[in-house]
Amino acid sequence: MDTAVVLFNRDLRVHDHPALAEACATARHVVPLFVVDPAVPRGGRARFLAECLADLRETLRGRGGDLVIRHGDPVTETMRLVRALPAQAVHVSDDVSALARRRQRRLAQECARHRTAFRTFPGVTIVPPGALRPSGGGDHYRVFTPYWRAWSRHPLREVLGAPAVVPLPPGLEPGPLPVPGPGMGVGRRGPFEGGETAARERMGRWLKHGVQEYAEGHDDLAGDRTSRLGPYLRFGCLSPLELGALASAADDFVRQLCWRDFFHQVTAAFPRIGRDDYRPRGREWRDDADGAQAWKEGMTGVPIVDAGMRQLLAEGWMHNRARMITASFLVRKLCVDWRVGAEHFFALLLDGDVPDNCGNWQWVAGTGNDTRPNRVVNLVRQARRFDPRGEYIRRYLPELEAAPTGALHEPWRLPEGIGGYPPPLAVPG
Repeated sequence: MDTAVVLFNRDLRVHDHPALAEACATARHVVPLFVVDPAVPRGGRARFLAECLADLRETLRGRGGDLVIRHGDPVTETMRLVRALPAQAVHVSDDVSALARRRQRRLAQECARHRTAFRTFPGVTIVPPGALRPSGGGDHYRVFTPYWRAWSRHPLREVLGAPAVVPLPPGLEPGPLPVPGPGMGVGRRGPFEGGETAARERMGRWLKHGVQEYAEGHDDLAGDRTSRLGPYLRFGCLSPLELGALASAADDFVRQLCWRDFFHQVTAAFPRIGRDDYRPRGREWRDDADGAQAWKEGMTGVPIVDAGMRQLLAEGWMHNRARMITASFLVRKLCVDWRVGAEHFFALLLDGDVPDNCGNWQWVAGTGNDTRPNRVVNLVRQARRFDPRGEYIRRYLPELEAAPTGALHEPWRLPEGIGGYPPPLAVPG
């Protein structure tokens, strides 16, 4: 084959990239392509994405290639490039969201119409969605524990190295990298630098210094002993398969990677996961715009909730335990629709993606895969257990620096008006 186009989406790396590796092995020329789609809101992720693309371009140039950037509808721009080259094949990494599925179907149809080969490849998850089916029937696993057992026994593909050479066709104009502007959700930089280079450096530090303590420390809010690799997995700067292989001895951490695969296979089977209840329970949600806004701003008057929401605003990221606490407060205490929370998280989280974000929100709301749909988080107990000295709360709520630790855990004991902090919101019932 003379020329293959590799369309990048959520796979912004060169290591363990099956679509790229196959193109480099079978085509004389390879065109790595990313299409900036103005129809897709990127929120606070715009800066991170721009850094990822700049890093990917530099890496590809070091291998004799380049990252071709186009703007517009991904299918239209891909086919425009296919015809101009011309190319004989288009490769993409298979994805599961409704948006990704529609894009892949359209691209397959257009490729067939122009007699161009179209192939999808694994790489977004460790075990491809659909590879595991329950023995009792059904197209996917609805409960995590049996999925974890099957997932743990499933044979895995080989981790692929980065191609030594990516042979770009001569004379191709690569196009300018996107620069975050007013329409791209510019915010102040959080503690993450985008790109595969930064991702692999962070992964190396985590595997050397952090993963061994993950089991005992991952719920420590103040210690923050989690990997913080989520944004890099979300943008595909890291291969989940490679990460899982390197961390295979840390069972608790690998289990979290399995949860990610679990929600991806749920989303593949139920693509409306971001809009419809996975398991309708007949719950009635309250229309509480003021309460929802206070929650978004970290001004509910419940310190453990507000600390999590302030961390999200400041960093574009939130500790996993805090995500569960803040989500539970919105849907269980304020009785606000989980979709309100999922939309807010998706807009701000660097690692916000449809399967994990909506899967976890539905889990907390009792409409998803939780086998105990009436589970309610005790906020006082969570604060005492996972932030016993109030360090996490004080870090993100500096106005409560002088407040007694006990009052940080039990907000009704806070002195009224301390540091301008609001009293706890009234909750239904």
